[in-house]
Parts: sequence; structure tokens; C-alpha cells
Amino acid sequence: MVRKYLLFCSLFLILFFCDEAGGRLGVAQDETSRIRVDVVLVQLNVAVTDHKGHYITGLRPEDFVITEDKLPEKIATFEEGSEPIRKLIDVPPSVNGGPSQPRLSPTPQPDQPSSTGDPAKPASPLAGANVFILFDTSNYMYRGFVFAQDSIADFIRSLEGVNKIAFYSYSRNLSRATPLTSDWDQVLGGVRSTVAGDDAALYNGLLLTVKDAAQLRGRKAIVVFSNGPDNASSVPPEDVAELAQSTGTIIYMVSTQLTQSDPVSTAVFDRMSKATGGKAYFSRNWGDEKKAFAAIRDDLAHLYSLSYYPQLNSNRGWRAITVKLVGKDLQKYHVRTRDGYRLRQTTQ
Repeated sequence: MVRKYLLFCSLFLILFFCDEAGGRLGVAQDETSRIRVDVVLVQLNVAVTDHKGHYITGLRPEDFVITEDKLPEKIATFEEGSEPIRKLIDVPPSVNGGPSQPRLSPTPQPDQPSSTGDPAKPASPLAGANVFILFDTSNYMYRGFVFAQDSIADFIRSLEGVNKIAFYSYSRNLSRATPLTSDWDQVLGGVRSTVAGDDAALYNGLLLTVKDAAQLRGRKAIVVFSNGPDNASSVPPEDVAELAQSTGTIIYMVSTQLTQSDPVSTAVFDRMSKATGGKAYFSRNWGDEKKAFAAIRDDLAHLYSLSYYPQLNSNRGWRAITVKLVGKDLQKYHVRTRDGYRLRQTTQ
């Protein structure tokens, strides 16, 4: 009787643990089948300045050190202004077998044709960049509307050499007045067609704009002109900043004195632009607006574009990025770029 009892207990325990293991394995397999992590090329737009804010040009790939979650990363591509993209790694790391061995590609020759198609004519430092302009057409814009349109129109004309421009406007809803195009007249026509009215849902409109920009590779920036705080959005600004960080989209904010009367909006604008590697400008008058747009154009023209394939990393949340310069002579300079991104996950 005792032997039969012990045999029964043994069989029960075996079946119990097999069922537990099988259940856990089933859950793991189910989660694996439903969640897929997108492993993509991470792109960084980097500005390097001295203590006076002057841009530092002529740096090389070997002058930069990139870490992600303190893991050293190898630069895959490097670009400065109008210079051709330098491809430094041919093969991305293997997701299953670990990082592959990089193969260095030759540096493009100086006599390589410029992107203008005319070898004798130097390419614009803005070549290859795509710019989205998001204009506040809410009821905050009843005063000085024409002056704001003039400032934006002048900014568009100054973007000679940019790949394409899109002009959007927002009040309670987003209006894609001019989708991404290389036809400057069409963009300017979109600016002149705008009218003011209704509440301001800035973050809703900005999130949709970031989603449009996320589909592009290379340098991409959103320039926002806002004349007042957000009073109608259902989307928090943190979600906008997170998506922009994850997609390598720079956000520049040009705001007026009216926005500065709301300390919360001022802090949010500054924090959101900084998180993406951009800047926030607060203008006291219409003349300052033109200076802000000129500063943004100058910044876009002096960005270094670096990319890398991230190493194998078990972190499925926020990944911190650090970019530093190598050598004592370069460490005195200031480096500005986004400080990280959250790994984007898709369900299947």
C-alpha cells in the first residue's frame, strides 16, 4: 500500500511540473509570436559648437565615439553638409549570430560629382535634407498673421538646396496644405492660402507630422511656428518627443512672446526640442522670428549625420545614447544630439 501511495505521489509531481513547464513555454512562445522588435539603423544628427556657439566643421568619423546603453557602437555611415555619404560598414550586425565583422569602404574621391549635377558647382550644405514646416493657424494668430506668413515665406526661400519641403498648418485639426515637394512655388502658395481660427491642438498636429517624417531616411527636421500654448490636444507632448527620438526626427520650435506668458508651454517647448537634438527660439517681435528661422537654417546646414547598427542588447525600453569627441583638442567642444530612443515594438 505504501509503495502504491509513493508511486502515485511521484506520478502526480511529474505531471504537475510538466504541466507548469509546458504552460510557461506556451506563454513564452505566444509572446514571441505576437511581439517583434524592429532592429533598424539608428541615425543621429549631431551639431558641434565651441563655447561661443560657432559651428565646428571638418571633423572625421574617427573623431566621434558613440555608445548606446554604454555599449560602444561602430559608425556605419558618416555625412557632413554637402559632402557625399561615407559608407563605413557594408554588413549590419547579425541579429541571431551576434555582430558581424565590419568591412571598411573606400572614402569617396574629391572629384565625385556634386548632388547639383554640375561638378563645377558645389552642392548646398542642405542637400539631402527634408524639412516639414508646421504653422500655427489657431485663434492665437489673429494678430500679426501676415507678418508670420512673411517670415515663413522668407525661411522657405532661404532653404535652397534642401531636398524637399512640406508645409502643414494646425488649429484644432492638421491641414497638410502642401505635401512633401521640391516645388517651392507650391509650398509658398500653401503658406499664402492659410487663414486663422479655432483652438490650438499643437501636439496632435505635431504627432501626425512626426509620423509623416518618420517614413523618410536621412536628415529630416520639423520646424514649428507657434503663437500660443496648446489648449485642445488629446496627445501629451511626451509622446510626441518619444516618437521623434525613436525616428531620428529633429524638432525646432519658434515661438512668440505670447507663448512665453505660459511658463508650462515654454518649458515643454524647450524640453521637447532639446530631446530631439533641436532648439527652441522665443521671439519678442517679428524681427526676432526672422533671426530664429535664419539660425535654424544655419543649424541644419552644419549638422553631421552619423548612423550605426545597434549591438545586441536585451534592453527593450529606453536606450541612452552618448556621443563624444576623441582627443584633448576636441573635447572642449559642445556636442548636441538626441539623448536616446525607445525601441519601437510592433504586434503581429
